[in-house]
Amino acid sequence: MKAEIISIGTELLLGEITDTNASYLASKLPELGIDLLWVTQVGDNLGRLKECLERAWNRSDLVLTTGGLGPTEDDLTREAIAEMTGEKLSVDPDLERGLREFFSFRSFKMPECNIKQATLIPSAQAIPNPRGTAPGWWVEREGRLLIAMPGPPSEMQRMWEKEISGRLRVRLGHEIILSRTIKTFGFAESAVDEMVSPFLSSTNPTLAVYAKPDGIHLRLTAKAQSKEEAEEMIAQMESDIRSLLGESIWGCDDETLEGVVGSLLSEKGLTLATMESCTGGLLANTITDVPGSSSYFKGGLVAYTNGAKISYGVDAALLAQHGAISPEVAGDMAEAARHRLGADIGVSITGVAGPTQVEGKPVGTAHIAIDDGREKRLIFGIYPPLRQEVKRRATYHALFELRKVLLSYSNTPSETVKF
Repeated sequence: MKAEIISIGTELLLGEITDTNASYLASKLPELGIDLLWVTQVGDNLGRLKECLERAWNRSDLVLTTGGLGPTEDDLTREAIAEMTGEKLSVDPDLERGLREFFSFRSFKMPECNIKQATLIPSAQAIPNPRGTAPGWWVEREGRLLIAMPGPPSEMQRMWEKEISGRLRVRLGHEIILSRTIKTFGFAESAVDEMVSPFLSSTNPTLAVYAKPDGIHLRLTAKAQSKEEAEEMIAQMESDIRSLLGESIWGCDDETLEGVVGSLLSEKGLTLATMESCTGGLLANTITDVPGSSSYFKGGLVAYTNGAKISYGVDAALLAQHGAISPEVAGDMAEAARHRLGADIGVSITGVAGPTQVEGKPVGTAHIAIDDGREKRLIFGIYPPLRQEVKRRATYHALFELRKVLLSYSNTPSETVKF
């Protein structure tokens, strides 16, 4: 089944809100074996909305709309669907009664403009919306299906989960589309693409490669008559890819690097402290995005100047000899963070985020260090010379290398680690 999403609202086109509804629906359609081929945004204009609906109706089996079901003059989804189908809008008595009861229960008089939310066309069935006043529409004509849902995400998602997805599943049968994402770090997108090139021509399952802030992601997608069959198809390709990419793989699906690192720290009974220069606290911020991180994260120090580094315990002689952008100073920063905050492991980042060189080092240069009190792991990175990109890449690089260190531990933290 070919599907299309139409997100309705001028505020989308002005950039005032982000179209999370389309992203949500796009993630749900594969579970039903539905292929999403188009996503369109259109403003609150009757002519343009009708044009979008007609185009979608003519090329898609399923059209999903969000927004434009409110009571105001610029809420035009019902009117546009009526014009597209050539059917007449009329007030449904049951819907009107439900609306009036909704307002009466809250001790409000219903504004008469809300009556438009009680209208239907002959080919439409109302979809209940207990979270708001706008019922959805389920329209079936000519072997095609159009489903109109409200714009507020909480209303739309509840309607999809409770009223629509199950009904679609029964209508469509059992074919599903299942995806799995493998997440890697350490290779460029082109390098990963070349390594997995034998699989890119596969049609079922398919493989796609994406560059993300936390590395390169590979999405495996299979279409089958059952979840078990799709899982088996994906498992074989995943096994082959894992044998190719090896230790560069750090997680899959919804896992995050900070979450993986946090789980390992908890599992090993270890604590962590950080000291950052060019990343300005982004590493600490990312680590604390994980709920419960206070159980293993002692804290983070931002040492943006040499004076700050020295005040936190970095050797002034090392700074004078090697400069702040050096592996030697990175190592001392990691050790100082560990001592200062009483942690088992210290991690540091120092580098050049830009826009200009520092100490003759080019923008994008970074030095990362991991110190556990016995040995230091020193990592060099060179990233695209964009300030935010340098900070993000260095942060994820540090977490990736920390994960490797933690995997080298047994569950007994006292074991000496060999880097």
